[in-house]
Amino acid sequence: MSFSKIGVVGCGLMGSGIAEVCAKAGRDVIVAESSSEALQAGAARIEKSLGRAVRAEKLTEDEMASTMANLTFVDSLGAMEDRDLVVEAVLEDEAVKVAIFEQLSDAVSVPGAVLASNTSSIPIMKLAMATANPQQVVGVHFFNPVPVMGLIELVSSLLTSDETVQRCRDFATGVLGKRVIDSQDRAGFVVNALLIPYLLSAIRMMESGFASAEDIDAGMVLGCNHPMGPLALTDLIGLDTTMAVAESLYEEFKEQLYAPPPLLSRMCDAGLLGRKSGRGFFVYNR
Repeated sequence: MSFSKIGVVGCGLMGSGIAEVCAKAGRDVIVAESSSEALQAGAARIEKSLGRAVRAEKLTEDEMASTMANLTFVDSLGAMEDRDLVVEAVLEDEAVKVAIFEQLSDAVSVPGAVLASNTSSIPIMKLAMATANPQQVVGVHFFNPVPVMGLIELVSSLLTSDETVQRCRDFATGVLGKRVIDSQDRAGFVVNALLIPYLLSAIRMMESGFASAEDIDAGMVLGCNHPMGPLALTDLIGLDTTMAVAESLYEEFKEQLYAPPPLLSRMCDAGLLGRKSGRGFFVYNR
């Protein structure tokens, strides 16, 4: 049974992308944010993304109009009552996510409705235990930018039912056209458990004065054929998100390779968060 009514909680970079791909697939999508300003910014972000697809001739004007018509923007989780899949995509803060799952557990009334998290590092079990039906909670981790990236990590807790996993797999592959990989419920899952130590190593290399940001990235792009250098990738992900994932990994495993470098912490404190703030390891035109 495929999902037809989708809820997305959060309309930042990830939430807006998730809402966009679900609406583009013909689903009825409700997007919830905490303020009207955040909702307006999220709607504008989706419209801008769709506009780029039209200019690239990957989408028609009619398809863009129908996608926007599939989207409803609200400022209350109570509107999620009739959703059969709700994807949480707020900031990477465990306490905030747990509180949202508690509210969703009360708000969503559809029998068998699945509550999913787009978390990139927080154990799904911690979110599942905030609900009345932990067997219906799963990690569905998209990658940025969602309309472009073809991967989803599907993360089951010890209590996630096989039916929940299969429904999410069928939706991700059959409806959204994504490739699914499976992960155990460990902080960082598959991709970030491998990626974050690499990014932190590049930050430490720059912090120590061993090499410049430009040379570090050029080395990996031209020397290893990576499409993007580690510091530019950190800017794309967001330094605050990178910091949160690193902290979650370090808390779980207590291994030094996951410990955030002081430079990363200071840049987050200064609001130098990468592309979304206009400046990180590099400077961007917003």
